[in-house]
Amino acid sequence: MNVIDLAWWQLALAAALVVALAVCTHMARLQLGRPLLIAAARTAIQLALVGVVLEALFAVGNLLWISLVGVAMLLFAGQQVVSRQKYRLSGGWSFAIGTLSMLISAFSVTILSLVVLIGPQPWYQPQYSIPLLGMLLGNTMTGIALGLDRLTESVWRSREIIENRLMLGEPWRSACIEFRRDAMRAGMMPTINSMAAAGIVFLPGMMTGQILAGISPTIAVKYQILILFTIAAGTGFGTFAAVALCARYLFDTRERLCMNRLVESRHR
Repeated sequence: MNVIDLAWWQLALAAALVVALAVCTHMARLQLGRPLLIAAARTAIQLALVGVVLEALFAVGNLLWISLVGVAMLLFAGQQVVSRQKYRLSGGWSFAIGTLSMLISAFSVTILSLVVLIGPQPWYQPQYSIPLLGMLLGNTMTGIALGLDRLTESVWRSREIIENRLMLGEPWRSACIEFRRDAMRAGMMPTINSMAAAGIVFLPGMMTGQILAGISPTIAVKYQILILFTIAAGTGFGTFAAVALCARYLFDTRERLCMNRLVESRHR
């Protein structure tokens, strides 16, 4: 297998393209130059650190260290879910619901895929477990963040409609049912669109990376299909759980809408 390594000057040339784009956006007064450069710097630093950690993790291959890395990824993903919401639940409930939903969906689908579908020996082999968990967490995080953001913003804007329905005797589930449906659609739509366009409009990232690394396209296709299906399952179940838990938390035991449980995020 002939893998072409990349020199640092080649990466620097790619970085120069991003800098050129930032200059263009600054000249056009789009106010995107600084965020673009910060995002690019974070990408380089974070991925470089991850590369060092994975090198050490692959060498050790210990379940405890793999579990700690997985928990750290989960907690960071939970924080990202909160940061992407315009209206979040008070008292840290957005973080708790997002993290719990990802734990239920992404971790369970990852373990199922490793033990039953892929079957490495041992089943937690970091070469398979960490990339798979990362892809599932990343996509599930996006789905949950979009779903919760759509639900909380819809409830905030339509609180009078919901309260009128409650006063007319409707239970809380039917009073906000269309908002929950819209939230689920918002969370699932990026995954559905990605699946529908895969292979025709674009080649997915994992498949492209494997092909560039010299893996047979047939094997790369099999892995990519597996990844897309598991991402769909993880994102769907995670979004469903998060939206259901969030909607229930917005109503008390007497089925009254508790708007004091929603606060506007000021850092967004």
